[in-house]
Amino acid sequence: MVGLGATLRAVSAADGRDFSRSPLYAYPLPHGKDNIIGSLITYHIHKGDTLLDVGRWFGLTGTEVSDANNHLDWWLPPVGKKIVLPTEHILPDGPRTGIVVNVPEFRLYYYKGRVVYTFPVGLGRYDWRTPVGKTFRVTGKQHNPPWIVPADIYKEHLERDGWAEHMIPGGDPDNPEGFWRLNLNLPEYAIHGTNNPWGVGMEVSHGCIRLYPEDIDRLWHLVPVGTKGEIVYQPIKFGWRGGALYVEVHRDVYNRYPGLWKLAQRLVDAKHLQSVVDYGKLQKAVAAMTGVPTYVMPGPPPPGSYNTEEADLEKAKTS
Repeated sequence: MVGLGATLRAVSAADGRDFSRSPLYAYPLPHGKDNIIGSLITYHIHKGDTLLDVGRWFGLTGTEVSDANNHLDWWLPPVGKKIVLPTEHILPDGPRTGIVVNVPEFRLYYYKGRVVYTFPVGLGRYDWRTPVGKTFRVTGKQHNPPWIVPADIYKEHLERDGWAEHMIPGGDPDNPEGFWRLNLNLPEYAIHGTNNPWGVGMEVSHGCIRLYPEDIDRLWHLVPVGTKGEIVYQPIKFGWRGGALYVEVHRDVYNRYPGLWKLAQRLVDAKHLQSVVDYGKLQKAVAAMTGVPTYVMPGPPPPGSYNTEEADLEKAKTS
């Protein structure tokens, strides 16, 4: 990956993107107490770009790109504008094995040996939440899976549309599971593709975990049957890189906490970080919820770090 300050150009949306050729994001596991992967890069908006297309090409979502850039307009970002692509992530707390899905982050991590792969995901709506705190196991793999519509979803569709189907064949463009599916030992839940790629990064499913079509193709071929996994809920993650401390903050999408600032303070205490944290920087990072690892120690940030002062100046320019 390229450090912050370098600029990459994806194929312009106007030129048409073949997303099957987009990069696969895989990183060596950090050593010691370090737990940050990737690095930030910058990108100049080209004519015809949307944040959805740019994000998808770089293994992100429109939401992630917008949040990292002061909630930039998804559909009409200013041509020529330089933006930060949040291609840097703090690994979730917990074992670095198998599949880990962090719900507030809308991101899946797959640990294979000393390598971690990461993909953005779509998750369950507020009234059909993806089950948090659950461990699971991959029990099977299907290509072109038929979608057998569960009874409760059938009823919802019938009430909404006046008609519904009990089954959509595999390979059908209207099949919401796409072309690849990892079956889990969680009843009615699976990891699969989608026929609506722009729902990745959003709360749109009935609880299942959706990936971009090109990403589920890759993950499906990487993951063996029997792989274990866990669904976690970590809106705030602290991370180390080379002796520098960062925080990454995401929305509390299922409203599980009375306040993220209280959660941040509790995590600082639990991790014994009181002596190294700049509470002013931390409070600002919690309020901003950029989803970008942000330096929260006293003093200037290391080169290549997300700079809250620069972000504030950019926000002032566009407000």
